[in-house]
Amino acid sequence: MRREWILVLLALGLAAVAGAVVYLSRPTTLTVAVGPRDGAEAVLMDAYSKALAKNHEDIRLNILPLDDVDDSARALQQNRADLAVVRPDVKLPDNGLTLAVLHDEALIIAAPDASDIDTFPDLSKRRLGVLVRHDADLAVINHLLDFYDFVPASGADATNPALAAGRVGIVPLKAAEVKTALEEKRVDAIAVIAAPSSKPAVSVVRAVAAVSPEKKVTLVSVPDSKAIIQRFPELQPMSVAAGTFGGRPTLPEEDIDTLGVSYRLMARGSVNRVAVASVVQHLFEWRPRLAAATPLANQVKAPEYETTVTATSARLPNHPGAVDYFEREQQTFLQRYEDWIYLVAFFGGTLGSCFAWIGQRLARKRRERVDAVLDRLLDILTEVRAAETPAALNAIGCEMDGLVADVVRHARERSIDTRVLSALILAIDAVHAALDDARRALGVTPPVAESAGAARVRTARLLSLNLPAAE
Repeated sequence: MRREWILVLLALGLAAVAGAVVYLSRPTTLTVAVGPRDGAEAVLMDAYSKALAKNHEDIRLNILPLDDVDDSARALQQNRADLAVVRPDVKLPDNGLTLAVLHDEALIIAAPDASDIDTFPDLSKRRLGVLVRHDADLAVINHLLDFYDFVPASGADATNPALAAGRVGIVPLKAAEVKTALEEKRVDAIAVIAAPSSKPAVSVVRAVAAVSPEKKVTLVSVPDSKAIIQRFPELQPMSVAAGTFGGRPTLPEEDIDTLGVSYRLMARGSVNRVAVASVVQHLFEWRPRLAAATPLANQVKAPEYETTVTATSARLPNHPGAVDYFEREQQTFLQRYEDWIYLVAFFGGTLGSCFAWIGQRLARKRRERVDAVLDRLLDILTEVRAAETPAALNAIGCEMDGLVADVVRHARERSIDTRVLSALILAIDAVHAALDDARRALGVTPPVAESAGAARVRTARLLSLNLPAAE
């Protein structure tokens, strides 16, 4: 039985170790909310999820498609997703930390060169057509109007060519309406929030150039960008690089300062930093591979920060797991589980000591039971010498049978030390010999005729087996 229990415990230990290995090595599945469901960001996340599964990486992504980027941010804030594509100026989750900037979009304002609109403050008393690609695009324009104390005019007043000072007409437009609005003189400039090299931005610049008398376009700059960001931290400073739109001479001839927005991959702060580091690592390492599915992958970049401290305390804080990858400080297996290893070693030794103490206590209890039998056998020797009737001797004999049966059952269930077993046999033989002597003295024939010499020979043989241990 003792050997079987050892084997059972060994099997349970091996099963526990195997279970722990399987649990620690299984892939971590993270839910990523993406909106809009038909946007370029959704295509990128879907391609990334399939690449992770194909390469059997330790991370899996479960895509949660939603209708709008506002919905994906809400899913992250409500803990319905672990990751989310977020546009901070639309909604910034209070539990969201940045992993990567998927792409930036700049506010590009193009005006005919003859309009004399060079900077955003020059839009006073002018009409600005806004190519609305997202519901939040108008909110960005309104932030700038508020900063410069401009009052937006909408509706029929927006196209009035005689606006009062400090008023700016805001005319929402669709892509097909841009050129017509310029030709009909309903707007003086066109604004779009898009990546400078994207088709929407290029089409706006070409439409403005087409209606300009000399085919010349002015890109309107937004001064005071740092001050604007202090008031509206969800925006970010950007610049349109010289020559972005080509032409002769190139347009623009020099860098143009403006503001912009970013689409970011964010994670809840409670998501494991090791899992986040793995997500960021594969995303950046596989950009060329993902670019085959969507060109947006080429625009993925790391968020800007100066030091590790500023990375986690920035205006838009970064996730510590992402910083681990950017700083090449990803944790090894031992670093990741060193606390658990220490605790298992510490408490494992303590538990081992406890089990050893319990085992000693149980062994002592088993020895106490055998010692009680030995003490009773010694008392019986005295009682046998004092017995005066055959009935008393028979009662002692019956008790002896019960003691022998108890010892036999105990020996079958538990191991008994050889020296203790020898002492038991010696005591039993001594009691039987005393019973035989007492029966002869009373003139009663012993039930079992065993000579005292034979008993002594057997006892001596048993004792001789334990002489080295006794010494």
